[in-house]
This record gives sequence, structure tokens and C-alpha cells, in this order.
Amino acid sequence: MVATSQPLAVQAGLDMLKTGGNAVDAALATAITLTVVEPTGCGLGSDAFAIIWDGSKHYGINGSGRSPAAWNYEKFAHLKEMPRTGWDTVTVPGAVSVWVALSERFGKLPFETLFKSAIDYAESGFPVSPIIAAQWKIAVENYRGFPEFIKTFTIGGRAPEAGETFKCPRQAESLIEIAQTKGESFYRGELAKKIAACSADEGGLMSLEDLANHKPLWVDPISVRYRGYDMYELPPNGQGLAALIALGVLDNFDLKIYPVDSADSIHLQIEAMKIGFEIVKKHLADPDFMRVDYSQFLKPDFLKKLYERINLDRVLITDGNIPDDKDTVYLAAADGKGMMVSFIQSNYMGFGSGVVIPETGITMQNRGLGFSLEKGHPNQVDGGKRPYHTIIPAFVMKGKEPVLSFGVMGGHMQPQGHVQMMTRIFDHGMNPQAASDAPRWYWQKDDIVAVENGFSEDVLVELGRRGHKIITNIPRSEFGGAQLILRRENDYIAGSDHRKDGMAAGF
Repeated sequence: MVATSQPLAVQAGLDMLKTGGNAVDAALATAITLTVVEPTGCGLGSDAFAIIWDGSKHYGINGSGRSPAAWNYEKFAHLKEMPRTGWDTVTVPGAVSVWVALSERFGKLPFETLFKSAIDYAESGFPVSPIIAAQWKIAVENYRGFPEFIKTFTIGGRAPEAGETFKCPRQAESLIEIAQTKGESFYRGELAKKIAACSADEGGLMSLEDLANHKPLWVDPISVRYRGYDMYELPPNGQGLAALIALGVLDNFDLKIYPVDSADSIHLQIEAMKIGFEIVKKHLADPDFMRVDYSQFLKPDFLKKLYERINLDRVLITDGNIPDDKDTVYLAAADGKGMMVSFIQSNYMGFGSGVVIPETGITMQNRGLGFSLEKGHPNQVDGGKRPYHTIIPAFVMKGKEPVLSFGVMGGHMQPQGHVQMMTRIFDHGMNPQAASDAPRWYWQKDDIVAVENGFSEDVLVELGRRGHKIITNIPRSEFGGAQLILRRENDYIAGSDHRKDGMAAGF
């Protein structure tokens, strides 16, 4: 089974399974195809993270790249916020390195085979799906000042319409180069030279050495117990810690006694989520620079103290915030032998930095935006560091048995979406599609909570009485996109978010 946000990418993954590949082969073919058919969320210059269950053990991989070694705090100290576009927001892209590492360690099929669908769609074209077309139109206006972007990712200066065919032959050439060299060209070969040359020509500081020194990190996923299940996320520099803290706090309450979507249930989830964000805002960074051991935040005694801060009848004042990323792709894959993959990759915001490497179709992410300008903060911008990262894959186990591979796209929604999927499935017994379809909320800042259409007016009034400032009429796109695969005894059941163009499919 494969679930993701674009149907052609789902089919690319299923093709790998039908030709003898495993869940990792399926996940990689899906991810690679998404760089072509959903470029509004990811590209060849993205970062990626994954959790893999190989049938007996968990593995995690962190594909975030470091900032250029030539960066330093003084370069950015005069700014009020980190740049959103241009080379001063680009860190070394890690997605290609993750594709290579996962294929080498777990894949059954030849690496080049995984690229077939992506290359075909880049060369011959694909019909742009409706939600992606709408995102593309917004992106074109945002990146008008980047000539190479306009040249490569528009049709005569405009975004492709829904249903219109789009081709990107230069992207196909880069995909072929990456496939044939097993990623070497991207970090140490011809593509790397083009990236470094573009950086130099446009005033950036990313060098050939920065690219050549990049390696993905194999990491052990971290977890917290919730309702007898173990919820896994990747350790920092990703924000999965926020979701784990929130669930660890909520495990001290019995949410089952409160009706789903009741004011009590929603209030408790919001308050727990605020606490999680408060902690990551203060401490989260490249683990090489964190000053505290993040594992202390997941200890039962510590979570119990956090739980005691919550009052059922009024809001808690916290010092937290959320990232504003909304553009990411997530996929889940599972095979007939029980291997399951939770995989996410992202440009960060739209097409990322706006930087497109000439004649390659490579869009460069803008992950440098995740750094802090607060001097002395562990996430302070500097050279050779990984920034705070929004994209987080999730996984659930019951004892030694895998249960759920899932994620919720949208940086501000990801940990909050993880909490909402967990409570709906494991407190209220919803199936993955029902959990995904249900209305969502997300905490913005201070006491402000955005809610999707579908909640009772009485519930919203009661939340307001407790101190939440409820805002409505928020675009559906603000509430992320879930993809889920739940393992049962003899089969899988999946869900794909109606807020995206995708689907879940299997055989």
C-alpha cells in the first residue's frame, strides 16, 4: 500500500511493489516522482527524513543539511528576521542523500529503476492536479523576481492550469544524472559544480566543500507511551519532540471520557500542544549545539509536572510559537512482508528559496529560515549547523508490532496534526480515513486557535469562555494534509487527506 498527496506518485510506488520491490523501493519511487508532479512542495533540492520498520527493528534517517561553512552570526545580525528567499536561506539539500542511503541499506531494486516514472513525467509531461495548480499560481507571483524559476517552472510566465500538461526536460536530465551516479553528481560531481557555480555567481556562500561534506544521519527514533502504544518521532533537530511532549502530557488524562470534538477534549489537546511548543522554542536546535539532553523532556516524572500546569477551565499562558511552513509532501508505504516506511521531504515554503540552478530544474530549499537570530540561542544562525526543522515523519508501535505509519503535512500543523490523529484513532477508535477527514484545529500563538468548519458552535463558544480566541473561516489548505497506513492482523487500512490531491491505494 502507498498513500501520498498526488495520485501519479502513488502509482509510481505501487509499480515498484508489483515488480518485486519492497516498501522502501516504493517509498523512494514515490518521493522521487513527487519532485516532478508536486514541485510546489518538494524538489531535487529538498531535505528529507524517514522512519523505517524493516520487520524487526526501527531505523531513522535525518537528511537535513548544514548551513554553508562560510556563514556566521555577524552576517545576519543586522536583520530583523532570517531571509526567506535567495542564497542566504539555502542550506545543503539532503533529500538525494536520503534516497541513496535508504536504497543502499534496504532496497531490493536497482537505484535507477526508482526514477523511471519521475523521468517519464519530467520528459513527457503530466497533467497538473487542481490543488497543486492553485499553489503553483500563488508561487509564481511570489517568485517573480527569480528569472531562472520563471524560465523553468512556468509556461510563458504563468503557472500551469489544473489539467494542463507541464514538462520539465532539464529536471529529467538531472534525475538521470542522479540515478546513474547514485547521487554522487549532486554532491561531488557535475551537478554539484553547477550548484556551487550558481551560488558564487549570485552572491551565495555555498561551496563545493559544503556539498561534498554532506552526509545523512542515521538516528534512533525517540518515543513516548500513549494509551499503551509507543509513538515514535525522530530526535532533534526536527520538531517531533513537541508532539511527543504533548502526547506524554495527555497520557495523564483519560480523553476517552470526553466526547470526541468536545470542548474538554479540544481544550486539553491545545494546552498540551502549547507546552510542547514552549519547550522546543527554548531548546530545539542541531543536537550538536543543544545545551540539554532532550530525553529529559520525555521522562514520566517531567511529563507529570507539565500535566499539572493544565487547568480544565482556563487557558495556560505559555511562551511558544509555531513555524509558518505549509508546503511539504509526506508519504507512507507498506509491503506484503510487513516492512513499513514513514517518509517526508520538503522545499520548506512553496518552491523554497526561489533559487533554481540554471539548466538543471533543481529548486533549492529555504531551510535557513529555521534558524534563530537570538544571540546565544542554541539555534542561533551560524556556519556548519543544521537548523530547526519542521518536517517530521511519525510511527506507532504496540509492543513489538508495528501499528501505524503516518504524517500530517504543513509545518505549523505537523505536531498538532500528529496529536489529533493519535487521539482520534487510539482514544476514539476512528479508522485512518475518518481521522483524516474530521475537522481540525491548530494553535497559532498566545491564546489564538484556528478552527476548521465542522465543530459545533456550542463547543467554540465554550472554548472562548475558557480563554481561547477562536478564529474561523480559515482556508482549508491551512489545516495540513494527512496520509496514514494502519496495519491490522492480515492487511492494511489507509487514509489520504481530502485537503490534498492524493490517494491511498494498494493491492
